[in-house]
Amino acid sequence: QLRLVESGGGLAQAGGSLRLSCVAHGGIAMWAMGWFRQAPGKEREFVASISRRSARTIYADFVEGRFTVSRDNAKNMVFLEMNNLKPEDTAIYFCARARLTTFNTARDENDYGAWGQGTQVTVSS
Repeated sequence: QLRLVESGGGLAQAGGSLRLSCVAHGGIAMWAMGWFRQAPGKEREFVASISRRSARTIYADFVEGRFTVSRDNAKNMVFLEMNNLKPEDTAIYFCARARLTTFNTARDENDYGAWGQGTQVTVSS
């Protein structure tokens, strides 16, 4: 059974950077992968998604070119490079594997079938 484990979260100052990693214990090469986040008191929201061979990436509007999603299928890993962080980026960040191999990328959390436990990102002003 697939297990996803995120790391790389922590405390950053506004304008700073963090690089999140997600390692999959199990295969991910055949599936699109995504990053979501959940801020206190808010619903989980889409951040970014990447297709199986990295040919396509999509982002939430609030990313505004600050984040980059990437993957290394040989290592079963997915990454989220976050630059120019803002206090409103404070949230728990989750990686997820698409529910079906036919998905190229996906924004809807219902299109994802496996989730990690999340890593906390806190951005101070």
